[in-house]
Amino acid sequence: MKPRSRRRSHGSGRVPRNVSSDTGVDRLGDSLEGRHVVLGVSGGIAAVDTVRLARELRRHGAEVLTVMSEAAQRIITPLAVEWATDGTVLTDWSSGMDQLDDVDGVLVAPATRNTLAAHVHGLQGGPLMMALSVARSRGTPIMAVPSMHQDLATDSVTDDLVEAARAQGMNVLWGPNEEGKRKTADHVEIVARFAHHLNAGRENRRSVAVTLGATATPMDDVRRLVNTSSGRTGWALADDLYRHGHDVTCIAGLTTVTQPAWLPLVIRAETAPDMLEECLAVARDRLDAWVHVAAVLDYLINEPAEGKVASGSDALRIDLTPGPKHIDALRDLCEGAVRIGFKLETGIKQRELVRRAVAQVERAGMTAVIANRLEDLGHAERPRGHLVDATGADFALHTERDLVDAIRRLIERGS
Repeated sequence: MKPRSRRRSHGSGRVPRNVSSDTGVDRLGDSLEGRHVVLGVSGGIAAVDTVRLARELRRHGAEVLTVMSEAAQRIITPLAVEWATDGTVLTDWSSGMDQLDDVDGVLVAPATRNTLAAHVHGLQGGPLMMALSVARSRGTPIMAVPSMHQDLATDSVTDDLVEAARAQGMNVLWGPNEEGKRKTADHVEIVARFAHHLNAGRENRRSVAVTLGATATPMDDVRRLVNTSSGRTGWALADDLYRHGHDVTCIAGLTTVTQPAWLPLVIRAETAPDMLEECLAVARDRLDAWVHVAAVLDYLINEPAEGKVASGSDALRIDLTPGPKHIDALRDLCEGAVRIGFKLETGIKQRELVRRAVAQVERAGMTAVIANRLEDLGHAERPRGHLVDATGADFALHTERDLVDAIRRLIERGS
């Protein structure tokens, strides 16, 4: 975008940008890094959430220019929005409207039915409608998040407007139906879906499968043996890939961390055999990349008891047999794909950790393996893991953010 004046000009409708530490945000990701985003705010009551939404956009790297309708300004003040965005707020026409140059995407939240109708029919009732028309003419990605009373949302005219808007290229995201109203989605979900919409058209977008979580093997109809995995790393990776525009499929075992609601396809498989079956089915679609984060049981109970083994019995003997290695079983179906595995060890030195990771790369035809030691996890001063490739080169990944970024770069680079 072109530089913008920080002086207030009476009658210009522009609120100046005042940079201060008070406006700062904690960075959570880079899916919108360097992206110039227009945040359109129309006159729905959901405009009260603009501060949260604007700051969430910035947490992922967006530079935000806000355009407010006249009705929106009666619900939330431009001053509050200026603070939230640490950027320019347009409230009226300004000479040349050069602020709309070099825009990467437009997010309208909330979008009233009046706003949708005006956009579909090309009406120009202020700078917000101008921003939408400019974006449409240039093929700039647009997402709208409607907010209205349920009776309006279910009106056939609204259906026609949404269908027409989508036909013109707009992505329309409906939120939940609560208290007789179609409310906007949570601000975190809106930004995640907007980032995906913005990035899906970039180069090197891939179809990616991510396995994650723990797996179980049943002892009887009630009890089971389970290994340890919360699913946190897998969800974080899948979320990051989705936000960067990749087509993500998750095959998830048992997890204790909340699943991001916006991930498009999550297949649940709690046992190791079920997970392998689902992976083989997904692999037939010949995806571009696989990331095996799941903690898959190496040993399975051969013959689970029927019913429930009675409590208070003498010592219980359980026979375990080796289960199939998923990465080996998938090798032929994943030929040509980027394949990244995870390997957790304990009680060994780093050199031996790297050696075992290289052996796994060679045996299963992997692109790379993320190797870590149990005793290092949970210690901020120790690496989160080591990225090991077929040459034996290893790179320390100090944080989960480093780990996620490294995997995404490998996937985007390709095999």
